[in-house]
Amino acid sequence: MIVCSCNGISDKDINAAIDWMRAADPQTIITPGKVYHALGKAADCGSCMPLFLHMMRANANLEVPMELRGLRPRTYKGKSNEGR
Repeated sequence: MIVCSCNGISDKDINAAIDWMRAADPQTIITPGKVYHALGKAADCGSCMPLFLHMMRANANLEVPMELRGLRPRTYKGKSNEGR
């Protein structure tokens, strides 16, 4: 199925790119930008993004590696964190 008609990207292309990235680096965080880059393309109009993300999420290799889960900065009760 064609997911991005601007670039001619299919669901098979998305899955192949995700599988290739996960095999190349098991600890990588896979983003839509990285998938486009792996396919040698760039997002154009963006109307495909909801379907593109749905296809990405359907791939079992998209999961964040266990070692990288829970790395969000902690927030402290009553204290403001301005990101500094």
